[in-house]
Amino acid sequence: MESTHLLSRIEENVSGVIIGKREITRLLLAAMAAGGHVLLEDLPGTGKTALAKTIAKSMGCKFDRVQFTPDLLPGDVTGMSFFNQEKNAFTFKEGPVFTNILLADEINRATPRTQSSLLECMAEGQVTVDGTTRSLDAPFFVIATQNPVETVGCFPLPEAQLDRFLMKLDMGSLTPQEEREMLERHIREEPLSQIGAVCAGEDILRLQLACREVFIHDDLKNYIVSLVQETRKRGGTIQGGTAAGVSPRGTLAFARAAQGLALVNGRDYVVPEDLKTVAIPVLGHRLMGDFEQTRKNALIQELLSRVALPTEDWSKR
Repeated sequence: MESTHLLSRIEENVSGVIIGKREITRLLLAAMAAGGHVLLEDLPGTGKTALAKTIAKSMGCKFDRVQFTPDLLPGDVTGMSFFNQEKNAFTFKEGPVFTNILLADEINRATPRTQSSLLECMAEGQVTVDGTTRSLDAPFFVIATQNPVETVGCFPLPEAQLDRFLMKLDMGSLTPQEEREMLERHIREEPLSQIGAVCAGEDILRLQLACREVFIHDDLKNYIVSLVQETRKRGGTIQGGTAAGVSPRGTLAFARAAQGLALVNGRDYVVPEDLKTVAIPVLGHRLMGDFEQTRKNALIQELLSRVALPTEDWSKR
């Protein structure tokens, strides 16, 4: 499949810079293929920004970065109108969202008002400023990062904003062997400056169209619905907190993420392993509640082991 070869080339390009993050890279590519956005959460120095930059450079698309800070204004993200004395009229100056791949670095350091300026961009691919709506270029892919430890001067993302991210991923740590390999590769040179693009924006658009055509068996559709319905039944029963189940938007995100991962894995149909792999990244952050993320992830894992999967030829249409 052409789509699979494209994703493999991007993955190999990324692996030339990022050490030991194959699974995270594949999930990130699955989200991109599905037309979604990704929230990377982990401690400083774990490679979040480097991974985002490497993905962007591999795709050969327009790339921009916003460093979120408490004094950042919505107009600094979306753009703003200013009075142009030469033209004697107001002129719109595009913000960094007018790109293909946007890195929203440390998104939880900005105020909720500024965070929410990304909502329309992420959901509808457009920006409305001063009553005028402007379309963003396609593809449009947001990779946001945040530090889960520091809370002083930070503003947790509201649930409506979290729900706009197709996946929430943790970078994880390196093994001793991977960390030694990182030293060997980076101590004398900068691999990111040496890689080039392996595709263009038009290729990504074709990839996203192909993702929508990935087949999902009716039994797996029923499984998706059953699992999501269980989150709504069980969400309020977790000891130590209350929660609401996954929204209908989450149901659709679950299916699309599985389609994206199937493409990454070289198939034009979804299998149960695709659903199990993306379940926590897609559904975990969509459990709305007042308790920690680890407990939400544990609930999803419990439901995965409890909700029965039928046996079927998943490629059968």
